[in-house]
Amino acid sequence: MAENRARKSGFAAEAFNKVKAKYDPQLASELLNWIKDLTGEDISTDGDSKNFYDTLCDGIILCKLINVLQPGTIPEKKINHSKMAFKKMENINHFLDSVQKLGVPSQEIFQTVDLWEQQNLTSVCICLQSLARKGSKFGHKSLGPKEAETNVRNFSEEQRRGGATVISLQYGSNKGANASGVNFGNTRHM
Repeated sequence: MAENRARKSGFAAEAFNKVKAKYDPQLASELLNWIKDLTGEDISTDGDSKNFYDTLCDGIILCKLINVLQPGTIPEKKINHSKMAFKKMENINHFLDSVQKLGVPSQEIFQTVDLWEQQNLTSVCICLQSLARKGSKFGHKSLGPKEAETNVRNFSEEQRRGGATVISLQYGSNKGANASGVNFGNTRHM
């Protein structure tokens, strides 16, 4: 885990401190509250990074969250309650695979080590926030702004042909006010 790693120094330490400074305890607290409401688990909703990590690091709560949003996504026999590190990391991987299937964009999904080794808890928050926006899609309380829905429009062939005769103003117009006749500066003497 994170306490077994060597301390970062130089450029690596600066980069790590920048990433760590982006962590938002208020957002983490809101996400933990959302998880607590959905799963019914008795978890602390303090947004402190230590509490956030301790609550989610074994991946069990995350797997339960997925199963609340879409029951049966992660079978109970796949969720590991073992104390072994790789089994806990496996739970996080099950969560990440399921989140991608539920529609969270790949650029908003964190890597297992971001949570397991506390390398980037901000990316964990971003992933959970993206999942929380999709809550209403699965009939549960969502968190954050409502996601846009597709609005597919089907035009008949006649409507498509009618649109081809219209010249869009994007192509310009020779009507109305224009700059013809404007002479700026000195004229060119030949």
